[in-house]
Amino acid sequence: MNAYKQLKDKHQKEMDAFPLGAAFSKEQFEEMMRKWGLTVNDMDKICSLGCGCFIRKSDKEHFHEMSARFKKEMQDAIDADRTGDGFIRDMFLYELANHEYCITLDYEETFDALGLTEEQVAADERLLRGLLEAREEYIKKCNDY
Repeated sequence: MNAYKQLKDKHQKEMDAFPLGAAFSKEQFEEMMRKWGLTVNDMDKICSLGCGCFIRKSDKEHFHEMSARFKKEMQDAIDADRTGDGFIRDMFLYELANHEYCITLDYEETFDALGLTEEQVAADERLLRGLLEAREEYIKKCNDY
């Protein structure tokens, strides 16, 4: 199995269990607040994450700790791949497919999803090797269809 996808799935499972609310209408907002045992007058007890997402202020520190840990676990997995043909290759393979590289032939969305720039990838032998190996594997899969 793809090691990058395993880590993303682990993070997603934890995020899904986190008490995060989303509301895009007055009714959804009221329901979210009720679910948390709050009323619409308890605005001082929640904070917005943007894009219609909210958390309770009492969960804010835990949310930031979890987000920082996710980032560290991802960076640790990248750092542990000394050659680029393990986790890094898996990372690029997943994101190239996710952003339909075989159609666009453009790395921009893949790099954006990973928080990388073209310059960073070009300057790091491991990242470049992982990208090129992933691209070759992905293009082969696309051509097999």
